[in-house]
Amino acid sequence: MSAPFRSYVLVSREQIARNYAGVRAVVGPEVEVCGVVKADAYGHGALEVSRVLVAEGARWLAVSSVDEGVNLRRGGIHETRILVMGGFLPYEGEALVEYDLTTSVHSLSQVRDVDRLSHSAGKPLRYHLKIDSGMGRMGTRASAAEIAATLAGAHYAQLEGLMTHFASATDYTSTQTDEQLAYFEGIRALLGRAGIHPPRLHTSSTNAICYGRTAGWHNLVRAGHAIYGYVSPARGDAPPQLLHVKPALTWKAKLLAVKDIPEGAAVGYGGTFHAPRPMRIGILGAGYADGMFHRLSNRGKVIADGKLTPIIGTISMDLTTIDLSHTTALGPGDEVTLLGAEGDARLDAQQIARTAGTISYNILCSISARVRRVYV
Repeated sequence: MSAPFRSYVLVSREQIARNYAGVRAVVGPEVEVCGVVKADAYGHGALEVSRVLVAEGARWLAVSSVDEGVNLRRGGIHETRILVMGGFLPYEGEALVEYDLTTSVHSLSQVRDVDRLSHSAGKPLRYHLKIDSGMGRMGTRASAAEIAATLAGAHYAQLEGLMTHFASATDYTSTQTDEQLAYFEGIRALLGRAGIHPPRLHTSSTNAICYGRTAGWHNLVRAGHAIYGYVSPARGDAPPQLLHVKPALTWKAKLLAVKDIPEGAAVGYGGTFHAPRPMRIGILGAGYADGMFHRLSNRGKVIADGKLTPIIGTISMDLTTIDLSHTTALGPGDEVTLLGAEGDARLDAQQIARTAGTISYNILCSISARVRRVYV
């Protein structure tokens, strides 16, 4: 289908649902699947993706910030639990209560903060304590004894979950994931001896799910990238993938102009491209302000008339120039595929990322808000 926009993405609700169902089938009925919809659902549109996941039976969603959680509640996502993985700042406490958000907690001082917040709210707020098991980012490095002592002094808030995050789940040349899991399980066991048994345990996201690190699945997993159709490639002697998903997003842009240029003509800012022969070029209505990586200048490709074709010259804020010498079928108003497939030609976020020197997550999350989202 086509849409009346210079640049837009098509998001398949059906593919989102299939990918989510695939995750559920892999982990089985005893493991809850939390759909990660942070960063506007990795560029796919958090509210619409959340609606799809809720319709598929999701009882948990995860966001990064309180603001993201509030937007979902205001958009009509009311019954599903929403976990704020990035924790909360002091001024966001009232919103946690008002919008019934479940926060992760990253320090012992924040345990005390959420306990005071629970007391003032007059109801027990549930929270998930994050353990820094070796990622060196968010989470507490306190000992189990220190955690237990702090929890003993927290009389109002409820510790519902214990969580961590793996730094290198796809890297089978490293023992880091096993070490992280061992650290987490050690803290969990010591807390258990102190009579602390959080009902929810979660350490695994897409890659740990896909490559079958089952010891880390516990009773809740956090599926993000897989829902949108991607699994990161593994390093080393990895087991076969348990999960196979397909991208849910296609990105299109319209040609604003098509013209012929002579041999030697310069193209774009800085004249970084000179035509090696007479060429037919097209100018697309999408640039780096839309999410076209500047590093794709003279390196990247798009699909035009069913064929992979080079980006030529420097990508500018609103425009990208491509080589159309292979076809006379396209003119102003016709569409080119920036991410997706036409016939046998395919271009996914991982391919683009390799050319741009980044990761597929970055490609998807960089598609800007001015690129319209169209749901099919």
